[in-house]
Amino acid sequence: MDNGLAASGRCGRLAGMHPKFLLQDLNPAQRAAVEATTGPVCILAGAGTGKTRVISRRVAYAIATDAVHPGHVLVVTFTDKAAGEMRERLATLGFPGVQAHTFHAASWRQLRYFWPRLQPGRPPEVLDSKVPLLVPLQRSLPGGYKFTAVKDLADEIEWAKARRIHPDTYQEAVARSARSTPVPPDLFAGLFRRYERAKERAGRIDFEDMLARMVDGLETSQDVAEELRGRYRWFCVDEYQDTNPLQQALLDAWLGGRQDLAVVGDEDQTIYTFTGASSEYLTGFTRRFPDAQVFHLEENYRSTPQVLALANRLLAGGGRRRAKRLVATRPPGPEPSIAAFESSEAELAALTAEIRRLTDASKVALDEIAVLVRVNAQIPAVEEALAAAGVPYQVRGELFFRRPEVRQALRLLRSRSGRGAGGGLVDAVEAIWFERMDFRHDQEPDGEEARQRHASLVSLLGIAERLESSDERADVATFLDEIERRAADEAAGVGGGVNLLTYHRAKGLEFDAVLLPALEEGLLPIRQASEPGEVDEERRLLYVGMTRSRAHLWLAWTARRAGPSGREQPRRPSRFLDDLMPPGQRVRPWAVAAAVGRADASRARQPDSPLAERLRAWRRERATADGVPAYVVFNDRTLATLAERRPRSRGELLAVEGIGPSKLDRYGEDLLRLLEGAGEP
Repeated sequence: MDNGLAASGRCGRLAGMHPKFLLQDLNPAQRAAVEATTGPVCILAGAGTGKTRVISRRVAYAIATDAVHPGHVLVVTFTDKAAGEMRERLATLGFPGVQAHTFHAASWRQLRYFWPRLQPGRPPEVLDSKVPLLVPLQRSLPGGYKFTAVKDLADEIEWAKARRIHPDTYQEAVARSARSTPVPPDLFAGLFRRYERAKERAGRIDFEDMLARMVDGLETSQDVAEELRGRYRWFCVDEYQDTNPLQQALLDAWLGGRQDLAVVGDEDQTIYTFTGASSEYLTGFTRRFPDAQVFHLEENYRSTPQVLALANRLLAGGGRRRAKRLVATRPPGPEPSIAAFESSEAELAALTAEIRRLTDASKVALDEIAVLVRVNAQIPAVEEALAAAGVPYQVRGELFFRRPEVRQALRLLRSRSGRGAGGGLVDAVEAIWFERMDFRHDQEPDGEEARQRHASLVSLLGIAERLESSDERADVATFLDEIERRAADEAAGVGGGVNLLTYHRAKGLEFDAVLLPALEEGLLPIRQASEPGEVDEERRLLYVGMTRSRAHLWLAWTARRAGPSGREQPRRPSRFLDDLMPPGQRVRPWAVAAAVGRADASRARQPDSPLAERLRAWRRERATADGVPAYVVFNDRTLATLAERRPRSRGELLAVEGIGPSKLDRYGEDLLRLLEGAGEP
């Protein structure tokens, strides 16, 4: 195919590390997997069990023992980053040049090489994104469908193409799967067809086409298949539980009936089925290859026994016939804790306090602490709390204020700045977004990205509500200034501090301490997870989050939190939390419970003074009377300052952050009477 085969023609034993040194620091299960140099091989590797080490050592050992020529190896990883790390490891072991790529990168290399034999002309360019072609198609949809999130349309196309479903067969496939679609199936089939035509006219292909065209080439061109199969004879696929049907078809075409294949994965970390991934290829490997050797890696090198005990309990609660039992190799550490709070404000205050405790008492570095959430729209509230407390943070992955729907919403406000007829800031913002984005704060739409967009706008609207509640004169321009400040803070935080990211972004990472707030029904499991298989995936998502922790694990839920409408609602603890409690115990509302049978209320919530309790009681009563969420009256930080300073005059009240002229007029007399009766500290 290329000169890579000739360049790597030296004997592996002469070029790399001696075989015995590749085995000396492995445990028995790892060593057995490494020594199995011919396939089929299935390596079931639990979280933190050293699968990357096993893969790289197995490749190196096979080359060093002359079981395979280095030029015949192809290692397939889930991400480009993982591929780069694999190549680096192999180079360190003395075997540079061994091919390690994602399915897409490998197929694109192959497609470009074979293109002259498959089609005339130059290879097409690859679309960086489907969005430019989909935007005009989205706008042509009838009625309210023209507001459908473009990413939801792109995701649906990718779902179909991952299953090798074409526009003409889309409606039938959706009917068989009973799938919920972003627009009616007949409308989407037409849009899908127009997208394919637009792509063809532009002379482009998308990422799914890379794989599909290579599969077609291998299936229809015998000389192409023979050359490629002569080049690659020994395959290893990492994260095999995340393989989709199109990727499996490409792998089958590469193999051409041969069996020198090793797959590595963990059924309990299958969290991408919404993209078309299926763990059935991993779990059904021995049905396809009855002679396969199967190795179980269950010695965990990442987490303490306490963290693993909780993770094992979560899996066992899923009704599995055989719950995975990861075995810790690290010494004991602190017990994980499960905390319950009365409000989201209290939860954020406790989360901030827990970060302080970790850095002060346990000497955990800030960049070794991670806060994981289910969706991106939950991140701004955590950012706000950490920024107010002076805790540095960094957002991993896509920054909230750079998300497309956030930028679009802010552009609309900039172009139509104003207060709105007869209304305040929130009314003006809602009116503009309703007119131009079909946004209704109390109606959550269908579609993953549409729900994400809705959640993002609700988060922005919450910022506007808090701004307006602190200053009735705030207008759209004031709001935009506040957002610009927050966006700058978010961007400046990249590269240092507490890590803020979603569960999906956290896969493959690890931290000394992991904090998991908002473990409530409707959030985790997410509200849209109604089928048993969807709930199971939410359980696996929590499992992935928990097993990111090396030592410290903090889980929390709250009894009141803003829902999809942006209005505060009562909440229930996630059903998964009951599975984490010791036998015979359940998560109790209004209590702070410690996991694994140890109560530790002081870690999750600091005791309040009688004055602080009276202030909170007054706030509840006033919020109920006014028909607004409690935070609109005052947030917890303002109440804490009031309890600490005990101001005695209107002037002293104005010096408290969160009390402006409008709030002073509205609540000042009540506060002064309450504080006057509090006595001396």
